[in-house]
Amino acid sequence: MSSITDKVKGLANEAVGNVKQVAGRALDKPELEAEGLAQEAKGEGQQALGKGKDAVKKVVDKF
Repeated sequence: MSSITDKVKGLANEAVGNVKQVAGRALDKPELEAEGLAQEAKGEGQQALGKGKDAVKKVVDKF
């Protein structure tokens, strides 16, 4: 995947995770809230991967 794809998927996973957390709290469903936390963390990881790819690309492009 490209860095842009990683970042976009990461943002989407974070957004869905946040919605699940709010819904879990509102509906008193801790398992849904926990699922949202996990999905948000996955999204943060995907974004970090995308940023890492960008950093590597910048270094490689200098050479």
